[in-house]
Amino acid sequence: MDDATPRPLAIIKAGDTFGPLREQRGDFEHWVLAGLGPIGLPVVVLDPRRGDTLPAPQQISGAIVTGSHAMVSHREPWSEATGAWLAQLVAHGTPLLGICFGHQLLAHALGGEAGGHPGGPEIGTVGIALAAEAAGDALLGEMPARFDAHVVHWQSAVRLPPGAVRLAGNAFEPHQAFRVGPRAWGLQFHPEFDAEVMRYYIDRTADELRERGADPDALRARVADAEASTGLLRRFACIAEAHQATAAAPA
Repeated sequence: MDDATPRPLAIIKAGDTFGPLREQRGDFEHWVLAGLGPIGLPVVVLDPRRGDTLPAPQQISGAIVTGSHAMVSHREPWSEATGAWLAQLVAHGTPLLGICFGHQLLAHALGGEAGGHPGGPEIGTVGIALAAEAAGDALLGEMPARFDAHVVHWQSAVRLPPGAVRLAGNAFEPHQAFRVGPRAWGLQFHPEFDAEVMRYYIDRTADELRERGADPDALRARVADAEASTGLLRRFACIAEAHQATAAAPA
């Protein structure tokens, strides 16, 4: 590929949302694309579950790995192969954003650990605090010290990989965000969710939540807009665009 030709931003589709919600609102990749806003790069959606070939790191301007209802700890072949590819992106310095499942897969691929959270699921709109190490971070550095975000996860990055920098957390989940290398981030929370999607997930899992001692009605009542966290997708798009511009600049 000629350096002057814009290299695409790849959305790696690691899962599907629930069918009725997908019919009404589209799927994970559509929500991510909407959150990116106007972008000066072509965007491609690739699904490794169906055997899509993942491009070499130098062929893309960046990659976003979506959430999934799959579990990293199950180590399905497509998931493990995607994890190995993520490690290549990190080594190359290609901008990378892992969301929820993608966050856990990034940790696992680089020598950390993904597994069940000892406290069970975390779901709803929750408060998150930046760590001191987030100061100056290209993605999270301009976030408020405390912000709201939408979460739904049964597993977590229970151990970050060697060299990772913890960027944000809360009392339930200390690893809400991390960075590894200069341009690879994992977010346990969902910047692509809005309040309507968040309420749907609470309603859909209400019976299981009650069995675990949670109050779905209270969780639903606390759902609110999370504009600060949703802006992270647009910020990542700017990082990918800047990476493309640098690669295309004459030596």
